[in-house]
Amino acid sequence: MELLIAVAAFSIVLAAINGVFYSALRLRNKADQSFAEALPIQHTLTVMKRDLANIVLPGGTLSGSFQTTPTSSLTSSNGSTAGSMIVPGQVSPNFFTTTGLIDDTSPFAEVQKVSYVLLDPTNRTAGRDLFRSATRNLLPSLQDRPVQQPLMGGVQNLAFLYYDGSQWRDSWDSTVADTRTGLTNTLPQAIKVQITLAAQQVGRSVAAPVELVVPITVQARTNETAQTSGGGR
Repeated sequence: MELLIAVAAFSIVLAAINGVFYSALRLRNKADQSFAEALPIQHTLTVMKRDLANIVLPGGTLSGSFQTTPTSSLTSSNGSTAGSMIVPGQVSPNFFTTTGLIDDTSPFAEVQKVSYVLLDPTNRTAGRDLFRSATRNLLPSLQDRPVQQPLMGGVQNLAFLYYDGSQWRDSWDSTVADTRTGLTNTLPQAIKVQITLAAQQVGRSVAAPVELVVPITVQARTNETAQTSGGGR
């Protein structure tokens, strides 16, 4: 009888330990999965923020113009620079940014032309694959082929919005004079990026877009002097 009681007590203790162990294992696996899913999008947002925060003011020798069209759907190609061709799947404007790495063997400056492209996945997963397209050699008339860097998969849509100081707009054209300052070659005061992830399972609703807002600190200057009142005798 004492042996049966001991075995029963030992079985209860083992069952409790087993439940705690597998609960901890499931929690660990869930946390690892959440981290693995969040890592690509965090990397993508970091790259986009760096590119947009270092954008070059339009109108220079290596900066062209900043012209876009609304990015409302996945299949539409949008975003252009005067004199350049839109590549298939491009979902962002071509813009120039000082994020190019300079080393002893590279003949290029830090300014590079960047855009973002959505392409069909090769592994039959949901959504599309997001790539960063960068061109370093900007001087010759026949530019080098852009280098595409994979960022993340499972993207349903990518949209850009531009803040003009009062409202968000879905397009921007630096060749048109700003209504407030009368200057051309201007940039928006901020750029918002919205990344919509594709549903991984059929029938599941699409989650809210992941948003990134990047303030644009470089702006065109005017030669007008500010007038102040007062100071009279």
